[in-house]
Amino acid sequence: MAPVTLRNLVKRYGAFEIVHGINLDVADREFIALVGPSGCGKSTTLRMIAGLEDISGGEIEIGGRVVNDLPPRARNISMVFQSYALYPHMTVAENMGFSLKIAGASKDEIAARVADAAKTLDLEQLLERRPAQLSGGQRQRVAMGRAIVRHPEVFLFDEPLSNLDAKLRTQMRTEIKKLHAKVQSTVIYVTHDQVEAMTLADRIVIMRDGRIEQAGTPEDVFKRPASRFVAGFIGSPPMNLVEATVDQGRLVFANGDALPIPQAFRDRLRPGQKVVFGIRPDDFYPAGHGLHSGEAHEVAALDLPVSITEPLGNETLVFVTFAGKEWVARMLNPRTLKSGEVIAMSVDLSQAHLFDAVTGASLRV
Repeated sequence: MAPVTLRNLVKRYGAFEIVHGINLDVADREFIALVGPSGCGKSTTLRMIAGLEDISGGEIEIGGRVVNDLPPRARNISMVFQSYALYPHMTVAENMGFSLKIAGASKDEIAARVADAAKTLDLEQLLERRPAQLSGGQRQRVAMGRAIVRHPEVFLFDEPLSNLDAKLRTQMRTEIKKLHAKVQSTVIYVTHDQVEAMTLADRIVIMRDGRIEQAGTPEDVFKRPASRFVAGFIGSPPMNLVEATVDQGRLVFANGDALPIPQAFRDRLRPGQKVVFGIRPDDFYPAGHGLHSGEAHEVAALDLPVSITEPLGNETLVFVTFAGKEWVARMLNPRTLKSGEVIAMSVDLSQAHLFDAVTGASLRV
């Protein structure tokens, strides 16, 4: 059993504090993704868990024991880095078994563990090759194999796919998901790519400025963002977000455009209140080209000019002008649209979000 617990974890460099007393419980065998913009503290947090960075305050507990003062090798963790960090003069088998050799394992045990990991990662035909003879995806699988052979309680991944091209990233996401299903260890995975986090993790932890902004399942953080920041960070394309003022049952935008207040919020808003209206591109679409039917949902209709389109095959992203800003909509079963053409748009207000304009906190109960 290897749950991981962070209690009031702090990291300072001199007088500058970059991780501000975060608390997090990771269950045994859970896959957690730490996401956030550059500089938010996610990689520093991971390195503190690994023992590669000293902590400035708080506690780290792995498998029921506090590991604050233990060196990395005593924490029963394995880490996979952004750079593969393979020894160029060693074969794949030698790279994978090197940590066991240093630990004093017998040749037979090393060979057995390497063979088992190679089978898991489909590396059996590559064991005698050297890193220079491998593709980027193969090198990353070797790096994961090197982590597997140690039989760690916890896997730590620090942006392992960021050096790969888009196609390889997709393939390696599948490999990592299969790996977790097979080895059933606890995984803490750092990435700046929210698509990786959404597709891989049981729970996503969104960090901002050294603090946890929200932790939840991919569905939770996508459908019920706790703040304006989370709403804008999770989702591709991101949520449309525009400031508005409450006025006589409407949300009035700075240029005078308006929408009805969504029913879910009508009893909780006061006249003159400043809010931020949010709608995802999936819930804002050319009439007749969305997932929802107008009869079953709270839909507002708008006639809006098209600025540009981005065809993506079976769907098209449509950019239209509303409330003095450019909004993005998702068009399913697309048809050709011309720049400047005015089209009927549907806004599913039942899926809208409102955030406090000052604090950024969600106003949804």
